[in-house]
Amino acid sequence: MTKATRLHAVVEGIVQGVNFRQSAARRARALGLTGWVMNRPDRSVETVAEGPRAALEEYLAWLQQGPPAAVVRGVSARWETATGEFDRFSIEY
Repeated sequence: MTKATRLHAVVEGIVQGVNFRQSAARRARALGLTGWVMNRPDRSVETVAEGPRAALEEYLAWLQQGPPAAVVRGVSARWETATGEFDRFSIEY
């Protein structure tokens, strides 16, 4: 089994009201990741995802583009040790 890793990222730009969370969750689930995505009060989107490093790198690449209506201006990402606390990928409110 591939060792799990954690990606913690904040996406800035026009990323709220453009279906970003739903699209991110769909992408993460398709990659077999667990974790969450949520809107932040400052109009950015935050996500924590766990899974194989290669799948997380693909998710990060997707975050840097976002869905068609989004305008991503920047992504700050950090790699952390996976905790295994998630059993699925959810949209948080």
